[in-house]
Amino acid sequence: MNNPAATQPEVWLRGPLPDMPALLQPVAHALLQAREELEAELHRFPDALLWQRPAGVASVGFHLQHLAGVLDRLLTYARAEQLSPAQLAYLGAEGKPGQTTASTAELLQAFSQQVERALAQLRATNPATLAEARGVGRAQLPSTVLGLLVHAAEHTMRHLGQLLVTARVLQAGAGQ
Repeated sequence: MNNPAATQPEVWLRGPLPDMPALLQPVAHALLQAREELEAELHRFPDALLWQRPAGVASVGFHLQHLAGVLDRLLTYARAEQLSPAQLAYLGAEGKPGQTTASTAELLQAFSQQVERALAQLRATNPATLAEARGVGRAQLPSTVLGLLVHAAEHTMRHLGQLLVTARVLQAGAGQ
């Protein structure tokens, strides 16, 4: 697989995305950048290393599950909805290797599909709603539509960085 990052500028430097509200372009760019980097770096990542935790840090498998799950949850809150039983079950299974038999490729695909759903939601978001209040979680902690969407991008990039470092450490230790 070619590494798009090696042949073209980062996503945010490629110009605006079609039909994406201007204020949400940075969120979309970050999600697309994360997807590209994950696909480029993990396309040959061995499933045998997916749940290993070097020095006790979170596993690559956890990060991949969490990336898809947290994006789904934050977008749900941005729509002023509560989490479904399926979303709560997914949250409870994150990072537990015995709860899934998904491969690296399947976890990458799940994140990619979640990014597509996020992009569709971003495109459909009316910029006039960005300052609207939204409650987060059972405690309904205060946020806004924009706060949730920006946090989705920021949180994704934070976990991407942690995941990539862990993956490299594991692959170096395995002689790959």
